[in-house]
Amino acid sequence: MTDSLKTLSEHRCFGGVQRFHEHASREIGLPMRFSVYLPPQAEHGPVPAVMYLAGLTCNEETFMVKAGAQRLAAELGLALIAPDTSPRGQAVEGIEGAAASWDFGIGAGFYLDATAEPWAEHWRMESWLIHELLPLATQAFPIDAKRVGIFGHSMGGHGALTLALRHPGQFKSLSAFAPICAPSQCPWGEKAFRGYLGNDRSAWLAHDASALMQSQGVAPYPEGILIDQGLADKFLVEQLHPHLFEAACFAAGQPLTLRRHEGYDHGYYFIQSFIADHLAHHGKLLRAASATSPDE
Repeated sequence: MTDSLKTLSEHRCFGGVQRFHEHASREIGLPMRFSVYLPPQAEHGPVPAVMYLAGLTCNEETFMVKAGAQRLAAELGLALIAPDTSPRGQAVEGIEGAAASWDFGIGAGFYLDATAEPWAEHWRMESWLIHELLPLATQAFPIDAKRVGIFGHSMGGHGALTLALRHPGQFKSLSAFAPICAPSQCPWGEKAFRGYLGNDRSAWLAHDASALMQSQGVAPYPEGILIDQGLADKFLVEQLHPHLFEAACFAAGQPLTLRRHEGYDHGYYFIQSFIADHLAHHGKLLRAASATSPDE
């Protein structure tokens, strides 16, 4: 699996290494890029990791450059994994509508497997992340496959919540910044779901975090989910709907810490302000996962 892995660049960072990679994805059918930060502790053995899913228009570099996360990850001994947000390149640039708008197509994969044409061939983001990238990362790097968390921002917050709920046991910790909490009930989500999944709205619910949480028989994350939301976020009222996910968690008995912050908007200054809390949240739960694992 690692034979196709290509190193694009690497940089010493807070005693660890920031790396950027590309590999030939069998799920996407195209080269895909991702970045990995390995903390200093990775030189001595496998470390826990957190996968970060970025928002609309972003790529595998955005979080690593803008969030200020590496110093904290180095202190906590956490690896960071950040995938690109969609397929790219000439093979998809020619698809009608792929580059026509910033909230659909290239840079807007929504972390699902498309079923509608012409997107179904290459827009297989969920399968790429779960069945290919995570196994690749844990095989190619000193990352403990049993101790992986997930978080994200905006579209990536949607991805983190839905992938965590759709793949029980895959992720040991979960958080999000300003996530799209009910995409079947907002313009961004309706546009993406109609394009990628077709017009059957019942099929959309399988990728809607609030609907998925409502369907849970027991709390999937009994140790808690952390969400931060800025109240000066211009997308809050129309697109994000955290209150719907909050209500779904309450109904399911799922512990949720939803923090609402006066004056904070949707961007990376907001993420920088609270990244330490999110990494601490994941670090604590991933350390606990190590202590309770019967295989360790």
